[in-house]
Amino acid sequence: MEKATLGVIIANRGVFPGSLAEQGRKEIVNLLKKEGIETIIVPSGKTKYGAIENLQEAKKCAELFRRNREKIDGILISLPNFGDERAVADTIKMSELNVPVLVHAYPDELGKMEVETRRDSFCGKFSVCSNLRQYGVPFSLTESHTVKPSSKEFLGDLHRFTKVCRVVKSVGKARIGAIGARTVPFKTVRYSEKLLEESGVSVEVIDLSEIVIAVGKLKDSGKGVQSKLNSITKYCPSKGVPKESLLTMAKLGVVIDRWIKENDLNACAVQCWPAMQEALAVFPCTLMGMLNNSLLPSACETDIVGALAMYMLQLASDLPSGLLDWNNNYDDDPDKTVLFHCSSLPKKMLKDIRMGYNFIDANVRKNKESSYGTCSGRLKSGPLTFARISTDDVCGRIIVCIGEGEFTDDPLDTFGGVGVAKIDELQELLQFLCENGFEHHVAMSQSLVGDILFEAMDNYLGWDVYYHNK
Repeated sequence: MEKATLGVIIANRGVFPGSLAEQGRKEIVNLLKKEGIETIIVPSGKTKYGAIENLQEAKKCAELFRRNREKIDGILISLPNFGDERAVADTIKMSELNVPVLVHAYPDELGKMEVETRRDSFCGKFSVCSNLRQYGVPFSLTESHTVKPSSKEFLGDLHRFTKVCRVVKSVGKARIGAIGARTVPFKTVRYSEKLLEESGVSVEVIDLSEIVIAVGKLKDSGKGVQSKLNSITKYCPSKGVPKESLLTMAKLGVVIDRWIKENDLNACAVQCWPAMQEALAVFPCTLMGMLNNSLLPSACETDIVGALAMYMLQLASDLPSGLLDWNNNYDDDPDKTVLFHCSSLPKKMLKDIRMGYNFIDANVRKNKESSYGTCSGRLKSGPLTFARISTDDVCGRIIVCIGEGEFTDDPLDTFGGVGVAKIDELQELLQFLCENGFEHHVAMSQSLVGDILFEAMDNYLGWDVYYHNK
């Protein structure tokens, strides 16, 4: 994971003790260094107390930020005393940065409320936020209105904010690959490249035939093919899978890996059926699961926005994500659902992982020779965050549904990559998804990062987000 870099503004107001700003600067800088966060801040000798109080100091800070615009992921505003709201807002405006902003205020102490020691940061925070709002600068807040930087609560605020910064920055330059056209019946996964591009997300496309031709040019004995074959068999048990199928998967993996590297992709989506089975007689699911497991999201059925949701979950959690179907009711429990795919789930999300064949495809064909390559297992129990992104072309907007729940250990006897999820007020969620035309695919992560996604998507990316049960 890359280190976060924050531009830091220590705000000061002259009628309050300057020593508070000086002490606050030292504490904030030391804390960020301890947490491995790089800091861009005006040198202490360049402004009074190393803080920002007036227009001239704001210009100095803004110019420093502009010089480091490629480095800065977000801005931290800290108020050791009331602070000068104009200087803070002017700094950000003149810096011309468009990054997330976190506003922090120090708490007063009951034994230090005299003129020489009181902060009034509680009050100053209102003024700063009001000015940022007037300047059209979106910002984030700490959980508590005032909080000590030395507290665990502030560390939580800080780490959440750096994740928000990472999501916003990464999505703004994301490159997603589309391997093949969408599966013919699946109009549900249609999307708007133009709306995605407006948010900085580029889509790179390759025809499936080009992949197939490239696979055909590789020799079984090739060094790259044999290395990939070894990686596949080490990734998960493949007993019973024909050697010919494994070799084809290895060649396909070599071609896909090469294309991803050449195009500098952050995620991809694959036309995984039915054309691939006709051309190569395998499913790419295990290869996609390997990509997911290595933190390069790979979505089924050419679901580009599904891949984007997986990528954002990964950025927020530092964990691999998977794409599943909202697939079945779980008996008569209104708050539980069965999640399913063939599957391409990463093995870090599964227990009892094994390679096999696609039962549904084999049943249609009445044989399994062209159906090998799926990766089956049971989703591990634990926390759950789900996300579905959709491009609403008619209204010209990107809409999102996110929420949290848990994967359970409830008994389930079926095939594929499967699990049971418990989500409070699930029936209301399902009605919302249907009424608003959301797809049957959903990206999921074994983490609780809904708040990070909401802040990034709603506040900074400007998407239309529904946060279930927030």
